[in-house]
Amino acid sequence: MHSFAGAVGRSGRSVEVGREVIRFNPLGLNEASTPESQLWVIMAQIQQELELRTRAEVLVTDRAVVDNFAYFLRATGGEDPFDVKPLIRRWAGTYDLFVRLLPDVPLTVDGVRSVNQKFRDEIEQILDLILPMYVSTDCLVELRASEITDGFDWASLVEQLVGPTEPGELPIPQPVSLHPTLWD
Repeated sequence: MHSFAGAVGRSGRSVEVGREVIRFNPLGLNEASTPESQLWVIMAQIQQELELRTRAEVLVTDRAVVDNFAYFLRATGGEDPFDVKPLIRRWAGTYDLFVRLLPDVPLTVDGVRSVNQKFRDEIEQILDLILPMYVSTDCLVELRASEITDGFDWASLVEQLVGPTEPGELPIPQPVSLHPTLWD
C-alpha cells in the first residue's frame, strides 16, 4: 500500500494513506467478530474515507467497504440484518480502482490478522461471489500477492488511475481515489 502511494506521489499527484480501521475495532475481529463489530468496521471505513478524501487527489487504503462487507457477511451467515447492501453498492461506486491481491503467500503473524487458513479461504470465497456484484470490471485489478515485492513496478496501475505523465511534466490535478485490497 505504501509503495503504491509512493508511486502515485512520484507521478505528481498528492496522496493520502488511510489506516486499516479493523485495528481499532473495540468490538471483536477475525473469527470472533459479530455482526455489530463488522458494522462498526464498515462505518469506520466510510467515516475515514469521508475525512481523508478532500486532503489529496488520491486516497489509498488497505481495505475498501466491499472487503469489510465480506467479513460482515461471514459474521452474519450471509444475512444483512442492518440493511447495508444499498450503502455498500453505492459506496463501492465511489472507488476509481480496486487492487485485489490474491493470497498465494503464507499467512504471517502480525498481532491482528488471523493466521487461520480456513478463515482466509472463507473470506476469499465470499469476495469471489460479491466482487462482481459490487465492483466494475473496469476498475478491478487482480494480482498475486507474491508478485508484490520491493521491486514491483506500479507504473501501469498509476497510469490506469491518473493517466500518463511525461517525464518532467506535472499532471493536471483531478480528484481520484484508490482503495487497493491487500491480502497478507
